[in-house]
Amino acid sequence: MATSKPTLVIIHGAWHTPANYSSLTTALEAAGYEVDVPRLPSMNEARPPTADLGTDTDHVRSYVEKLVNDGKAVVVIMHSYGGQVGTNALHGLGLQERAKAAKAGGVSHLIYMCAFALPEGGSMVGKVKEFGHEDLIPLAFDFADDMTVLIRDPKTLLIGADSGLGDDEVESYLHKLVRWNGAAMYQEVSQCAWRTIPVSYIYTSQDMIVPLDYQKSMVEELQKQGREVQTYQLETSHCPNLTATADVVDIVNKVVG
Repeated sequence: MATSKPTLVIIHGAWHTPANYSSLTTALEAAGYEVDVPRLPSMNEARPPTADLGTDTDHVRSYVEKLVNDGKAVVVIMHSYGGQVGTNALHGLGLQERAKAAKAGGVSHLIYMCAFALPEGGSMVGKVKEFGHEDLIPLAFDFADDMTVLIRDPKTLLIGADSGLGDDEVESYLHKLVRWNGAAMYQEVSQCAWRTIPVSYIYTSQDMIVPLDYQKSMVEELQKQGREVQTYQLETSHCPNLTATADVVDIVNKVVG
């Protein structure tokens, strides 16, 4: 593996586990990257829940902090809810910030993959309410009394009808999904890593979980706040890690290059 390539950390989405990213991880490793996919505590399937956005934030910060303290340059790829976690967790760990403090290593780039890139005080449900879609929440998501949640139709909402994948591959992916602490949907970001770390955003045009309008509104907000955002668009649904793996690798290569 070329030593000049950064380490990649994938912050996975809600309901997902690292196993859901095996296709992408394999493809990125074949392209010469070291890839880490830490499992978020809010996907530990505990009932009642024992972890939330705060727990996920602390876990990811500790995980990435260890890598950068070892002198590594890190590119973080955030998927869906993982964007909220990474935004909250990685402030102050930027490569340029650390270099000014005479520290080696740091996060060189944030890649939001149909992910929540929110300002301070923003939340997933806050974005839904901004578009007047809160009545759709119970239609898409099945909340239990303890606030753990499943997607009602994951095949349609996550993968889409025109994925081009075989039934076995899709079913294997869906089988790996787990119950999540849905309280994290309502919890707000308190820190914003994107303010000081370079940003790219991967739009997914056929997304039914984070619609393209939501994605574009988040990028526009970052731009209004003075952040330059390099954007890419894939004609796929909410899980390009599965449905557009090679395209995601191409984008990562462009960002790193």
